[in-house]
Amino acid sequence: MTTLDERHEEERHEDGGHDGDDPGGRSALATRGLGAVPLSRPTAALPHLAGSKAAHLARATGAGLPVLPGFVVPYEDVGDPAALRRAWHQLSDGGTRPLVVRSSSPQEDTQESSLAGQFASVLDVRGWRDFRTAIGTVLDSAHRPDGSTAPMAVLVQPMLVARVGGVLFGADPVEGRTDRMLVSAVRGGPDTLVSGEQPGTNYWLSRWGRVLRTEAPHGSPAANEPPLTSSELGRLARLARHAERVFGGPQDIEFGFDEGGRLWLFQSRPITAMAARPPRRARLLGPGPVAETLPGQLEPLEEDLWLAPMNRGLAAALDIGGSAPRRQLRRVPVVSAVGGRAAADLRLLGVVPPVHRRLAFLNPAPGARRLGAAWRVGRLTAALPGLAVDLVADVDRRLAETPAPGELPVPALVSTLRWTRTVLVSLHAQEALAGALLPAHGTATAAGAALTALAEARADGVPEDRVAVVEPVVLALVPPSLRGELRLPGERPGETRTPNSLSYEDGSASRVATLPETRRPASLPPREALRVRIRWVQELQVRLVREGARRLTVRGGLSDAGRVGLLRWEEFVAALEGGRLPGDVKERLPRAVSAPLPDAFRLADGGVVVAERRAGGDGSGRGVAGGRAAGTAWDGTGPRPPDAILVVRTLDPALAPLLPGLAGLVAQTGSPLSHLAVLAREFGLPTVAGATDAVRRFPPGSRLTLDGTTGDVQEGEPR
Repeated sequence: MTTLDERHEEERHEDGGHDGDDPGGRSALATRGLGAVPLSRPTAALPHLAGSKAAHLARATGAGLPVLPGFVVPYEDVGDPAALRRAWHQLSDGGTRPLVVRSSSPQEDTQESSLAGQFASVLDVRGWRDFRTAIGTVLDSAHRPDGSTAPMAVLVQPMLVARVGGVLFGADPVEGRTDRMLVSAVRGGPDTLVSGEQPGTNYWLSRWGRVLRTEAPHGSPAANEPPLTSSELGRLARLARHAERVFGGPQDIEFGFDEGGRLWLFQSRPITAMAARPPRRARLLGPGPVAETLPGQLEPLEEDLWLAPMNRGLAAALDIGGSAPRRQLRRVPVVSAVGGRAAADLRLLGVVPPVHRRLAFLNPAPGARRLGAAWRVGRLTAALPGLAVDLVADVDRRLAETPAPGELPVPALVSTLRWTRTVLVSLHAQEALAGALLPAHGTATAAGAALTALAEARADGVPEDRVAVVEPVVLALVPPSLRGELRLPGERPGETRTPNSLSYEDGSASRVATLPETRRPASLPPREALRVRIRWVQELQVRLVREGARRLTVRGGLSDAGRVGLLRWEEFVAALEGGRLPGDVKERLPRAVSAPLPDAFRLADGGVVVAERRAGGDGSGRGVAGGRAAGTAWDGTGPRPPDAILVVRTLDPALAPLLPGLAGLVAQTGSPLSHLAVLAREFGLPTVAGATDAVRRFPPGSRLTLDGTTGDVQEGEPR
């Protein structure tokens, strides 16, 4: 431990009797001899001298905010020990009053980074010797785990025994709302709250102090005896507004009420990380029904092959049915990709009701659209089964007539690929209309027919790599993919497979029309028959793209055929037709595996996914830092997985060195306003607190997905 006198001798020796340049470009001599600077002096408001924490309190003092008296030992100035002792003697009433000795670095409590809880504070300091030791403790904490040393001043104030203490945020950082305030309070001082030692009672306030919601910790006596009264909450709201005017933005404030009921401000700093918040009219999105067709994460070329035709087909169906204005359908995609995952506009598809039901009922436009579409729909309902039969027959004929991909010259291969994208639009449109307009015929489904065919093929001893050739209807059981192998449900482990084991070896691109009658799929309703053809066309696309990738690899334009999914449709076709691949194709990386999309969400700036909070429940925990993550549970000991999600009992600031590189953080207890929660938001780390029994439920090695907005934590692999 470095004492005050030892520190003084070290700096004198290092200076060599003359002044040197410090990192900020000041002469060290400029601060020599200042000793202790009272917070009431203008010098204490200079962050490069007093550090950010003390400078903020000095500004607050000058603005009339309720700040305890105190002084600061400036950065790079151990001062005159005699002057420092006089300041200590005066503030501590001759050593009878305990003090608090706190860090005040220019690097902490800034707009960019709080470094919350990363430097030392020493409470209840009594006597001159203990005071000098406490200053040494604070100065020693400037040495960071990464080997760097932060500039450090020392803040000294009286120790206040608080009746109630806590943290006040002038905005809601968890939901990203500036029209609300968030208070978390505990009995006693705020130190046990910010350290994660105990959770607080949370209050959501309007900007004028009206209580919007209260949440007490489970099993806490605060449920019956709240720590703060409505009057005290109103005073806190006034303090937050006053501090916002002084500092020019919402503040993160530590506060305390003494036994006499007086409110004190212990610390004020900018809110460094606000959760992303979607614009007011942001669309409500979700996987919805499109997840049935495309449940997994897509590569760019897969988006262009499958999502783009689906979007055009669904838009055409909605237009024919009069479900949405044509102008809106041209402007807003029905289906789009979010982080490589398919998402639909839930309101366009009618999955969720309108926001204002009464206004929607009175609005004549939807009725007018439907009236204008009624004659089309009436005639279409009668004609749709025949149209579906014709389209299915056309698709089957084209599939049967298409040679094996390896036999197609480049122009024919490209032409066939263009046809597949065009026919998928028609298939998706008719499939959507059939589902909306035609009554269900019995219980026959594509999935049921596929399961029956799969069981029969296996019973007949058909090898796994030939099942989809003999019974192509089984493709309805698996989504399309340009990557890896096609694995059927319940496939026997240990089966030797190759990525192209399902290539058609008999010279046809499809076996649909050449199968014996007994092997054709059972008669299916129009919608289910269309679904099967959608999947067959997608599988043909997979074969054609793989053949094109093979040719590009042979030609030398593509280093690895498996990287073809990183191209866009226009780039792939241009390269096949003799053009060059994009110059950056070698630098493109596959998308990192992301967590599945929430059931309903909106997009904030930068494409950030913000889950829609569900009424009547808050998931398996409380969202502390927004974002989604998928990874492997880790308890902080032993080898660290590359996609580690740290699972701990509480949000302990001592865990801060582990945060960089984590995929997510789950804690059994902890306040959203604790120091570690603040740091998690600064790191953009999805974090959930209050996950009951998380350490036992999610042992190391478990695969987890979490949502830091809703608080959901689920075990299992993302699809």
